[in-house]
Amino acid sequence: MSERITWTAFTRWMKFNLVGMVGIAVQLAALWLLTSVALNYMLATAIAVETAVLHNFFWHERFTWIDRRNQGRGSANRLLRFNLSNGLISIVGNLLCMRLLVGEVHLRPMLANLISIGFCSLVNFLVSDRWVFRSAV
Repeated sequence: MSERITWTAFTRWMKFNLVGMVGIAVQLAALWLLTSVALNYMLATAIAVETAVLHNFFWHERFTWIDRRNQGRGSANRLLRFNLSNGLISIVGNLLCMRLLVGEVHLRPMLANLISIGFCSLVNFLVSDRWVFRSAV
């Protein structure tokens, strides 16, 4: 049983990262687009992160945690929890990292954003698995 749980957790972690990699592309594309039209990098970051959060929720619901999808909690409830947790972690974490890395260290916004994403990823997975898409059992 322990081996199955470990394999399931590893598979889920890999799915989470696959969705996350596509989400990174969505976030970076949104950030590039928004900053290229001269939007402030902080506001552009917040909008880009929320765009990626919504994208990721859609795919986590249909791919990463599909086995927990119909366990008595509706999609709207999960979306609210996902936005409250992953959204908040991603937006606050990214904004703090961006302020430090762009504002103080003077890294370019795209590189700083990639670094920020990496810091938030593990925390987001744990919160998603334990709270947002938790098993009803």
